[in-house]
Amino acid sequence: MGADRITQDLTRRTGNSSQEVLAWAFFFTCALLSILTTIGIALLLINESLRFFSETAGLLGVSGETASLMEFLTGTTWRPSNHQFGVLAPLTGTLMVTIGSAIIALPLGVATALYLSEYASKRARSVLKPALEILAGVPTVIYGFFALVYITPLLEPIFHVSFFNMMSASIVVGIMIIPMVASISEDAMSAVPDELRQAGYGMGATKLDVSIGIVIPAAISGIFSSFILALSRAIGETMAVTVAAGSVAFFRNPFNPFAFTKPNMPMTAAIVNSLTGDFAGGGIAYRSAFAVGLTLFVITLLMNVVSDLIAERYREEY
Repeated sequence: MGADRITQDLTRRTGNSSQEVLAWAFFFTCALLSILTTIGIALLLINESLRFFSETAGLLGVSGETASLMEFLTGTTWRPSNHQFGVLAPLTGTLMVTIGSAIIALPLGVATALYLSEYASKRARSVLKPALEILAGVPTVIYGFFALVYITPLLEPIFHVSFFNMMSASIVVGIMIIPMVASISEDAMSAVPDELRQAGYGMGATKLDVSIGIVIPAAISGIFSSFILALSRAIGETMAVTVAAGSVAFFRNPFNPFAFTKPNMPMTAAIVNSLTGDFAGGGIAYRSAFAVGLTLFVITLLMNVVSDLIAERYREEY
């Protein structure tokens, strides 16, 4: 009786067809699995991070996990072998990669999207946009080797960079996220109604005036969303920065251009080293990876929340 009642209720809500009931159940299951997976990841990170902070408190001789958390968030030295877990050191590496890649990817991505949306012919767009999407599918470790083999030798005589350096890592990550910025921004610009463009032309505006003064402001919410998604990808990039940036974390000023010529280890590389190095298999150094992962999770979550708020604030409805 209970199963029949549920089936009747679903049939009444979704229609009289049994196929509609099956479709509803399938899509509901997919959505539920996505939510449960996210919750499972969050619970795993929180549980292992609490164990890490508890063990760290015992090593440091401080009282409670809160004191250990403060040491983790305010410490400037990351040396798991010496039980020094100051997350600010790898955090500055992540900020450097994010800032450097943003300087490269955001203007180039928007310019590419503007060309595809407003200037390119249908034939050129049909070739260039799939090429950008193929570029986004290249394995990230290949980008890391590309930075070591090609970008670093080009930068060395000009900026005197180290073999491992943040400048080449930032450049290669910027190249990686250009397709994301360009593709999403181009979709937002293409969604702008042609009536707005025609109104601009009717008032004597040039194509450049219409592109910059009408199309970009009208698509600003989608463009900004592409920025946040691309920067989230840059923050979470692992293999490219692991190969190109270095394997030792230093507390550096991310706004100092000279710091980009030296090596550093972002947070993702710190996670890789903790999970695959000599500390793998358990222990406090191994669990430090989960604490760093939780920090990254919170950062990207906040970025996406801010992105949704700003996109909702400036979204145009036509």
